[in-house]
Amino acid sequence: QVQLVESGGGLVQPGGSLRLTCTASGRTSERTFSTYHMGWFRQAPGKEREFIATIKWNGGNTYYRDSVKGRFTISRDNAKNTVYLQMNSQKPEDTAVYSCAAGRIYYGGADPSEYDYWGQGTQVTVSS
Repeated sequence: QVQLVESGGGLVQPGGSLRLTCTASGRTSERTFSTYHMGWFRQAPGKEREFIATIKWNGGNTYYRDSVKGRFTISRDNAKNTVYLQMNSQKPEDTAVYSCAAGRIYYGGADPSEYDYWGQGTQVTVSS
């Protein structure tokens, strides 16, 4: 079992930046954090959950939804069991609850069904 805890959310003005952190803990009998691919998703009130970014186990491959390309960056530090989401040039439409997820088998990273473990989420609000 893997527990994921997000932090770093909050209120930011349009054009501002936030960095989200997701830290993994718990026993993983057959694999370690470094073998999971990780993803960030978000869900705004009244909307479906949507994919934001994913990163493979070694950090060598990343993939983003079009609306955040060039503004958001996903990265990971396997030594710290942590994945990050740096969010720059934020817009009001980025307002949502952001959750991280860990998956054992990579099929592209954008489908929530690929992921086995989810965090509780952290609120990000972009408003002046």
